[in-house]
Amino acid sequence: MQFRAGSSDDTDAVVALFDANITWLVERGRTEQWGSEPFSDHPDKVAFVRDLLGTGVLTIAEIDGVVVGASLVADHPMHYVPAIAEPERYLKLLIASPTHRGEGIGHELIEMARAQTIRDGISLLRVDCWSGGDRRLVAYYESEGFTPIQEIEVRPGTNVQVFEWRSDTISF
Repeated sequence: MQFRAGSSDDTDAVVALFDANITWLVERGRTEQWGSEPFSDHPDKVAFVRDLLGTGVLTIAEIDGVVVGASLVADHPMHYVPAIAEPERYLKLLIASPTHRGEGIGHELIEMARAQTIRDGISLLRVDCWSGGDRRLVAYYESEGFTPIQEIEVRPGTNVQVFEWRSDTISF
């Protein structure tokens, strides 16, 4: 696996990751998170991804030249997460190909986000995820060393769990 800096030029590849994950979720009867229709079928969702990719530092994971994961770290949270009174980095995107599930792509991207946070002289990295369904995403972030701090309703019936990780709590 190789990593490179990304840009909005990677929009189609990242949208393809969303589409692949939606297909994977639909096959398992789990449509609550992102729905059942590919992002690529909706110009507004493609525009959302393109705009998101321009809000921070994008890292692309590739295997044999194929995009298999992406992360985006910004200096501010998603619009629905309250700002805090200290410097932070926010992991606004973490997505990996379901074809490569279990290969540690997400873990490596999280480790890179942590390292970037520390390099920037910041001790706090936050992230959020959908907290519905079987809460597997919540358990994943907990297994990656994040501490749940706040649950937020982003629209009726849909909540996200906000997590934090502090560099002073884990030694590298």
